[in-house]
Amino acid sequence: MKISILAADSMGVRSVATVVEACGMTIGLDLGASIAPRRYGLPPHELELKRLEESLDLARRWIRDSDIVVLTHYHYDHYLSREPDLYRGKTLLVKDFERDINRSQKFRSYRFLKRSSLIDHARVEIADSRSFRYGSLTLEFSKPVWHGEPGTPLGKVIMVRILCEDQSVIFTSDIQGPIDREALDILKSWSRPKPHTVILVGPPTYFAGYKTSVEAVTEGLNNILGVIEHVRPKNLVVDHHLLRDLKYTEHLKEHYRRSRELKVRLAVAAEYMNKPVEQLEARRKELWGR
Repeated sequence: MKISILAADSMGVRSVATVVEACGMTIGLDLGASIAPRRYGLPPHELELKRLEESLDLARRWIRDSDIVVLTHYHYDHYLSREPDLYRGKTLLVKDFERDINRSQKFRSYRFLKRSSLIDHARVEIADSRSFRYGSLTLEFSKPVWHGEPGTPLGKVIMVRILCEDQSVIFTSDIQGPIDREALDILKSWSRPKPHTVILVGPPTYFAGYKTSVEAVTEGLNNILGVIEHVRPKNLVVDHHLLRDLKYTEHLKEHYRRSRELKVRLAVAAEYMNKPVEQLEARRKELWGR
């Protein structure tokens, strides 16, 4: 298996765009990217704008080159909502656009899949709670789980496990830890075969006590420990919301310690891809010289 994280918050944009090459096939996972329109009351810096265009170009390239494209939900940093023609002729495995979906994502999915007529020009399959087999490759999807804490207005997402022979990769989407214990239980059930890599979205610590409760963020951080201890992947990548906090390493002190004990390589996406960590959004005040 070859795992390439194309874009992520540790690489300068809001994204967890990933490509997995396994069993002779290429799977594109949440191939999209965005940037925050405002942070600290400031607009995006030119470095962010440049990185966004680079990331979107990579996403476009891999949408074209992928045999299968997965959409775990319909937030704009996870797919190219304005470019449905890129997906024509593709096999699309997508979050159900009619059930277990909130109003905003339902509208976005309708506009992307139906109003554009993409649904008539691609092989669109609802992926929730289903498995798909392509030769020796299997893609196994979770039931919809919460985008963060249970009951969040952000709605639900689906997670995916990719299996090729005796290797597996898990892509968790925006579970934020997970905060939802049900998502953690699913990840525990996916611990065999031992995953080569788990790509995990951390909780939004920069929102703790503001848009997300301190208790929910704490639960998300504790459940990352649960993944380390019970799933024990060879590699655990933690990124996205957590990397909007310049002090993310302080929140992960115990996670690094426990990972070393259990021989789990814990890294952010940039480190996993052997690139420098560039938290451009979190550094926006610095970039603007304020």
